[in-house]
Amino acid sequence: MSIYLWIAVFIVSLAILIKSSDLFVGAAEKIGLSFGLSAFITGVIIVGVGTSLPELVSSIIATTEGATEIVIGNVLGSNITNIFLVLGIAGIIGKDFTIKHDLMRVDIPFLLSATLLMALMILDGSFSRIEGILCLLAFIIYIIFTVMHPDLETKSIDFEISKINKEIEKKKPLIQEFILIILSSAGIFFGAKYTVDSVIALSSILGIATDIIALTAIALGTSLPEVLVTISASRRGNPEMAVGNIIGSNIFNGLVVMGIPSLISPLHIPHSILLFSLPTLIAAVFIYSFMVHDKKINQLEGGTLLIFYFYFVGRILGIMV
Repeated sequence: MSIYLWIAVFIVSLAILIKSSDLFVGAAEKIGLSFGLSAFITGVIIVGVGTSLPELVSSIIATTEGATEIVIGNVLGSNITNIFLVLGIAGIIGKDFTIKHDLMRVDIPFLLSATLLMALMILDGSFSRIEGILCLLAFIIYIIFTVMHPDLETKSIDFEISKINKEIEKKKPLIQEFILIILSSAGIFFGAKYTVDSVIALSSILGIATDIIALTAIALGTSLPEVLVTISASRRGNPEMAVGNIIGSNIFNGLVVMGIPSLISPLHIPHSILLFSLPTLIAAVFIYSFMVHDKKINQLEGGTLLIFYFYFVGRILGIMV
């Protein structure tokens, strides 16, 4: 296959992956609420995990195909993209917005801890099954604590849940949602598979390391759900959702998207990632923590984050030094 055909496969398969994930999350939300699950549980488990579904499935597929370096590139790239690009967009669109939720109580400390835990685990150039299990246990602890203290998170998902409730009231039969779950699951699988296959092929044709493509193209593509949720939240004047979405996605990526693939096979960590991308992620998390500690994000901060993102991509692609 020619390079142009593989590029087309990458674009189409990534689009299918993202759209299928969106349909899956929407249908799962409606089914969860219709069966009496609380708005909080539905929002935290389904919305939080759902926006990171593209990263998870593409990482699992990459591991089964022996391209484990794509996993770490996808995770680091997506988390950096979430903070620099997604929060940057939120800051600019939302202008000066105030966050009521106390992020410094639980969320920011746990995000910092999860990031540093992952960093320590990959410093030796590998990520083992035992390390993956520890990360998954850490995520379970986070979920348990969140479920036991719902008052800490519910405000961030109220506007999304209220929309879904109104839709459910209008249409009780859920046959369509179950059909969407089945079809979107197939779309997620095949979208992820051909996204990974095209990346492996393109890296071979262009002579570019697969982790570089994962850090840039895959990371940006799989972060589009977070971008869309954040734009919607910012326009609706709901900064809680915009900021909380980034925290939940980054915690899930660092612990689960790394943890589950490692159960299939130990992950290889390219040395180049340890030299630049890992320090960049750690710096991004600390910058994020600093910016939200006063519960306000303004346009200047948003613009600064976008500059960081463009520099990061330029440095990875060798455009900047």
